Amino acid sequence: MNTGKIIVAGLIGGIVTFMLGFLTFAFLLEDYFLANTGSAEGVEREDMLMIPVILGHLAWGLLLAYILGKFNHIDSFSKGTFSGAIIGFLGSCAVALMQYGTTNLVNLTGSLTNMLCLTIISGIVGGIIGWVYSTGIRDEVLKEFEASENIS
Repeated sequence: MNTGKIIVAGLIGGIVTFMLGFLTFAFLLEDYFLANTGSAEGVEREDMLMIPVILGHLAWGLLLAYILGKFNHIDSFSKGTFSGAIIGFLGSCAVALMQYGTTNLVNLTGSLTNMLCLTIISGIVGGIIGWVYSTGIRDEVLKEFEASENIS
């Protein structure tokens, strides 16, 4: 998998991650997560800093694209969905459980729900990245096929 494909798939994945995360956490489940915060007070920002949020989502998209492209050779939506969900589950599980064990930012119910949401989002994003890779692979195969026909 070449670097250009990883970057394109990662940027698409980051954009989709941002949109799904915003939809999930800011609209659909905002009240739920507010009800499941921990006992820590004054930790939420009044005004969200969008640049770090966008960069974080892009980093997650690039991480998924890199792992799926370099190590798993994902070449379909279904393979990407499965692998993305596993990576999302393990990544969110590690961060959420360490955060729960060391801070009072969120209760256990909120941590588990966060892990579930991020697993689903990562599965969807992994599927899209797999789809992006499959279309690129298809294009390369067609180019090679056309080149071999021109030689004959």
